[in-house]
Amino acid sequence: MAGPRRPWPAAALVPLGHRASPLVALTAVFYDPMMTTPDSARGRYGETLAEGLLESPAAERNKEPILDAIRSRLPDTGVVLEIASGTGQHVVHFARALPVLIWQPTDADDDLRAAATERIRAAGLSNVRAPLRLDVLAPDWPPTEADAIVCINMIHIAPWSATKRLMDGASRLMRPGSPLFLYGPYKRGGRHTAPSNEAFDESLRARNPDWGVRDLDEVERCAEKHGFSLVDVVAMPANNLTVIFERMG
Repeated sequence: MAGPRRPWPAAALVPLGHRASPLVALTAVFYDPMMTTPDSARGRYGETLAEGLLESPAAERNKEPILDAIRSRLPDTGVVLEIASGTGQHVVHFARALPVLIWQPTDADDDLRAAATERIRAAGLSNVRAPLRLDVLAPDWPPTEADAIVCINMIHIAPWSATKRLMDGASRLMRPGSPLFLYGPYKRGGRHTAPSNEAFDESLRARNPDWGVRDLDEVERCAEKHGFSLVDVVAMPANNLTVIFERMG
């Protein structure tokens, strides 16, 4: 399998406006988000091959804390749609822990979908569907269903329009009462919650000025315009948040 051209979650394919600009290298800071410092020996942004499968160290670290944060608010049955599944580590972990739910991974990047497909096949899980190509910026999403939606580490590695389209697409798919889970770093009240998040934000904007750590207040306002209410914010390791919205009636 060819190595990925874009090893970060690619729910929204956008031009790299500053392709040659390196990310900030801060060896004393622990970053959780999937884009950290380039390391050509370990994949462009830290991904490695583990037992023949593309693996994100960040996803390995955060998959269990995220599952703990969302488990109690997931539906008892139904389909969980994951936006920007990347290497598939999250969806495989969640599906193994919650076999009564059907999991639908997606990604806009062909190589990442191939990597997720290999991981799902190796896991031998019957409750995970084949990954779909889904670009949140596209006007039409592929035919699918969703009793819940999970989106991990995507909206800061995409233009703000991707957040708007995510909310728009989710509102069209989801019934009242259905949960929408977002995970990643956020500002609170216009301020970064930690120096590491501020440095990460600067590194993202240096690479592409349309990217960046989003302010949770702005995300909440966007969600409300599309029929979602904020029901919980869960503090996570490495200065991240799990943000839980619910589709209003």
